[in-house]
Amino acid sequence: MQRLIEGHKRFHAEVFPAKRQQFHLLRDSQAPEFLFITCADSRIVPDLVLGTGPGDLFISRSVGNVVPLSAPDGDGVTATIEYAVEVLKVPHVIVCGHSDCGALKAALNTNVLDNLPKAKKWLRHVEAAFQHRQPLDPADGEAAELGSVIRGNVVAQLGNLKAQPSVAWALKQGTVQVHGWYYDILTGRIERYDETQRRFVPLLG
Repeated sequence: MQRLIEGHKRFHAEVFPAKRQQFHLLRDSQAPEFLFITCADSRIVPDLVLGTGPGDLFISRSVGNVVPLSAPDGDGVTATIEYAVEVLKVPHVIVCGHSDCGALKAALNTNVLDNLPKAKKWLRHVEAAFQHRQPLDPADGEAAELGSVIRGNVVAQLGNLKAQPSVAWALKQGTVQVHGWYYDILTGRIERYDETQRRFVPLLG
């Protein structure tokens, strides 16, 4: 806990004063350009990876960067998507998976979920990942099978995203674009899903 207190102390003394005007402008409203849907994994730090700051990203995090198909009672992820698209009018929505994802590891070995009933139920949302497996990437080494399924999950969740009523309408109107990304923790590189080629390609070309 002391580490967090010391971190806040540095922020208040050094970072906040330099960004005071920016926070002043953000005090009463926000207008992010991106809804970033990613995993709850602590190793994924969007602002660090993308060079963004306060007000740039509207972020939704959940185990396995899941986008559940709409249900009458709703859920936190779909409520966030609805708000971002309908109210904030974000022009871009990104679903970002990552290497070594524990959620997809569990999907490959469901025995680890025996004592995690809530997680087991939640991970039903990633079952479609197996239908969208991507070609094995030799660069993934021993984790090639896992990488294939993780990328497949990004494709599956991208499909679920497009099925959200707010997103489907915005896509029809041409007011939003959706993107599927895969972040590799070891190299720091991002791949994007190319819908035309139906495969992942380097984001940086």
